[in-house]
Amino acid sequence: MSVLDDLVGRAHALVRPGRRAVLGLCGPPGAGKSTLAARLVGALGEAAVVVPLDGFHLHDEELARLGRSDRKGAPDTFDVGGYVALLRRLREEDTVHAPVFDRDRELALAGAIAVLPQHRLVVTEGNYLLLDQPGWRDVRGLLDECWYVDLSDAVRVPRLIARHVQHGRTPADAEEWVRRSDESNARLVVPTRERADLVVTAD
Repeated sequence: MSVLDDLVGRAHALVRPGRRAVLGLCGPPGAGKSTLAARLVGALGEAAVVVPLDGFHLHDEELARLGRSDRKGAPDTFDVGGYVALLRRLREEDTVHAPVFDRDRELALAGAIAVLPQHRLVVTEGNYLLLDQPGWRDVRGLLDECWYVDLSDAVRVPRLIARHVQHGRTPADAEEWVRRSDESNARLVVPTRERADLVVTAD
């Protein structure tokens, strides 16, 4: 049995009759959270859906108003209250519409993900699900489990730079952004590893 099979089995076991389960995946930028979420949901089929935290990025105009444009992706550049409210709705309502983040346009699109009654497992992924800060600390109690996705910096950082280039930055701009912004955020996330229910080593 593969590691993915084990993880799929553990995720499936979270589902109980009469309730929807929510599994969190956290970890530093570029660790492979989105990839793992897609693999889990792909293996679980129509009973599962991904709802990323990234849909709760504040709009660029609001970031400019707040003076936070130069560090988009930091904890205070998200609508954490909206995210927590969505997690609560996932527990209480059969059908919920969630936002998604369009990386090419760098903006969130409201109501783009339909969480339907047949979705008995929601996989939500993002950097700060275990962060012990105001607002963020409300997230953990709304997750059945939270797994930390780990990847060596030697692989993660070049992969992250390449992702920024793919979405339109020059190589120099991508490296500067990663070193200044993404890695600053990673330093906040790494200590949360000890609060995870499971550590998954990505590849």
